[in-house]
Order: sequence, then structure tokens, then C-alpha cells
Amino acid sequence: MDDDSVTYHYEILAVDSYELPETFTFGETYPIKIYYKRPTTCHGFDGFYYDSHMNTRTIAVQSIVVNSNNCVDINFNDPALEATLNFSVVYHETYIFKFYKGKDENGEDIFEEVEVPVTD
Repeated sequence: MDDDSVTYHYEILAVDSYELPETFTFGETYPIKIYYKRPTTCHGFDGFYYDSHMNTRTIAVQSIVVNSNNCVDINFNDPALEATLNFSVVYHETYIFKFYKGKDENGEDIFEEVEVPVTD
């Protein structure tokens, strides 16, 4: 009997760019546009890696990857894909966003940090 079941795994993708407001208003929800690139045609969007600690938010793109020999590399000059993260402002303090940008030459994670103050 042939096993035709599809297998897959998950990978975290770097955030290419993002759109954040200059300030937040306490109690409001904001759509944060996040742009990313898929390395191959077998990578599909599967939400966000999102870690919350106090007023710090670490964000990356989570992808589901089909294990296949038919994957085709995607040209990184192609336009980035867009996904929206709805963010609710629940603290009065300034938020620190740490967007995952990939790994450096030593395999260490790289983050781009952005602070967004909160107004009442």
C-alpha cells in the first residue's frame, strides 16, 4: 500500500517590513501590516509567532512547509506578501516591538526594535 499522506513542518520567517502607527490610543485595536517573503512555493502562511512579555511584543511570521521534492525557490526580488496582525492596546506604557529579521552569520537571531508610545 502506497502512503500518499502529505507531511509538513513549521518554519519561522523573517519580517521584511511592517507598518506601525506613530502612537497608540489606550483601549483601541490596530491592524498592523506585516510584509514577508516565502523562500519556496512549499511555504504557506500559518499565522504569526507572537510572544508577549509585559509591554514587549516579539513578532515573526509562522509558515507551514509541505515536505515535497517539487518545491520551487521564489525570487527574493518578487514583492513581499502582506499579512495583518490585529493588535489591542491594553497597557498605558510604551510598547516595544521586536520584529524578527533572520539570523546573523553566527546563527544568532536578529531583531529590529521599535517603540510606540501610548496616549489616553
